Amino acid sequence: MSRSITRLALVLAAAGALAAPALAQDRIKFKAIGQPLATGLIQKNKEQPFFENFAAKTGLPIDVDYKPIDTLGIKDTEQLRVMKAGLFDLVSLRVSQNSRDEPTLLGLDLVGASPDYATGRKVTKAYFDTLDARLQSQFNVKLLGVWPFGPQILFCKKPITKLADVKGLKVRTYDQNLAKFIELVGGTPVPISFADTHQSLSLGVVDCAITGPSSANSAGWPEVTTHQLPLGFQMALNGYAISMKAWNQLKPDQQAKLKASVEGLTEEIWKYSEELFQDALNCNAGKDPCTTGKKFKLVNVPVSPADGDLIRSAVTKVSFPAWSEVCDKSNPGCSAKWTATVGPVLGLK
Repeated sequence: MSRSITRLALVLAAAGALAAPALAQDRIKFKAIGQPLATGLIQKNKEQPFFENFAAKTGLPIDVDYKPIDTLGIKDTEQLRVMKAGLFDLVSLRVSQNSRDEPTLLGLDLVGASPDYATGRKVTKAYFDTLDARLQSQFNVKLLGVWPFGPQILFCKKPITKLADVKGLKVRTYDQNLAKFIELVGGTPVPISFADTHQSLSLGVVDCAITGPSSANSAGWPEVTTHQLPLGFQMALNGYAISMKAWNQLKPDQQAKLKASVEGLTEEIWKYSEELFQDALNCNAGKDPCTTGKKFKLVNVPVSPADGDLIRSAVTKVSFPAWSEVCDKSNPGCSAKWTATVGPVLGLK
């Protein structure tokens, strides 16, 4: 366990001991990890209000101490570890960021598998039970729902007209699957956290970076870039999960209420994410309508049919082969389960 997690455990244990006598006997207190504040409007307008008003939203006698992960002093790559250690009860799970600890997670969002919202929904439904079972067995964590930030697109501070123009450029990536694809098209992948990307673009550590247009707008990426290519590499799927210890504290009817409430939240986010995506593209390019973000002046690069075909072919060419090799090492049969569940959705055999 890392030093930051150990320190956090001691702080939380002390706080819990002090708070325990004050808690009403009939109420439950859960600790929750949220998305980083820096990720923007989904965290601010959907997630945080839900968890801060948890009892009212769910109808359950549960009070939630909700903290965005970038205020906790732990990394977003450590979420599964702190959940397994019993330090938190609920988590807004960052899928790609935690895939090094559990490669099975990345099967939810392989490069090219979910180029649009409709396909993303189908992939999520097909893979949900497989992923839930794995998280329960390995981390004692139950998956409650899955939602998208939305298509992850390319931002560059150098002129580009097509995807192939990243050849020879340094590109910020956030998981190994995406890094392999950037290598395929001739770019140099550089793993950088979301919070550090703006500065890295500004200083020239990277020439391009990948994220959703709304998150980029909220974080000010258009201040340090000039072009956006709205080609969806991944859907940036994330999840809500609960520790099995916390889940088992609830009666069956309470479990059903909780799951239904979280599913309601994720459905809201699916719809909101799609609204944000187009609006943020407009804002970044300085066009109307722009109602959710700040206007900038990025060049909006048209997506060519060839680039669309290239990203869709990524599943069979690079993302599934690269991922399956890694996943099968830690979870035998991992790729076979993905092929049996997600494969038919994508027309793969």
